[in-house]
Amino acid sequence: MITITPEAADKVRELASRDERPDLALRLFVTSGGCSGFSYGMTLDDEIMADDDVSSDRGVKIVVDSDSVPYVNGSEIHYVESMMGAGFVVNNPNATGSCGCGQSFRVDGQSGQAHSCAH
Repeated sequence: MITITPEAADKVRELASRDERPDLALRLFVTSGGCSGFSYGMTLDDEIMADDDVSSDRGVKIVVDSDSVPYVNGSEIHYVESMMGAGFVVNNPNATGSCGCGQSFRVDGQSGQAHSCAH
């Protein structure tokens, strides 16, 4: 199960209302890459696949594809604003390490394809 902080839930609702689509779900997914092996991705989505894990927290529907569930189960999604910028952050109890840029992570017993942190 994925949870979301009040600030992150408010931001998701704000973004969905900009698109005039309050029914949009927050999709969290994992891809191979980043300097630690795996990277997070998020998007607003209106398409739910049959094998997606669907949950709801604080009035926000959260969708995770079946391949990503083992990597992010139990995570909490935050939204942070700072002088360096703003964005969603995943607090993932499954991550055993992350890179200095904060964009990728690794888990025990699993390896993705690591790449440079250069953007």
